[in-house]
Amino acid sequence: MTTAEIRTLGQDDAHKLAPLIAENAQALKRGAPRRPDDYYAERILSDKNAEVLGAFSGEELIGFGVYFDLPELITGLRIGQLDEIYVHPDHRNKGTGGKIIEALVSEGKKRGWLHLRWIVPGKNAPAVALYEKIAEPDHRKSYVIPIDRIAGD
Repeated sequence: MTTAEIRTLGQDDAHKLAPLIAENAQALKRGAPRRPDDYYAERILSDKNAEVLGAFSGEELIGFGVYFDLPELITGLRIGQLDEIYVHPDHRNKGTGGKIIEALVSEGKKRGWLHLRWIVPGKNAPAVALYEKIAEPDHRKSYVIPIDRIAGD
């Protein structure tokens, strides 16, 4: 099991977060390796809607989870939505992802969330395997409507 420390990331962590964001993009999109982008990491860490938890082994950032605190319109309560979770390959299968999720569940209890939602790509076998261990299936399906960014130009 991991001894990773989980904590909220701040602006001072941008330089450590940038390489992990690039690795995650590379793992999901394939192609040429992405270059770490400190500016983009700073933007994520200062975003007014997104929050980022980091998993540390000593001073090394080994994983992260990006989540949102959202309203749930049917009950009037709030929910958490885990948007992205990533653990460096050298630190996988040691419980780090599970610790990030445990920290989010704990945060959700403090905030009074109804539940934590995690939408994972169906082809991401490690993520789906973890999800199936710790969560119950939902009755909803997830669909994506592509937005053509140049349609209005």
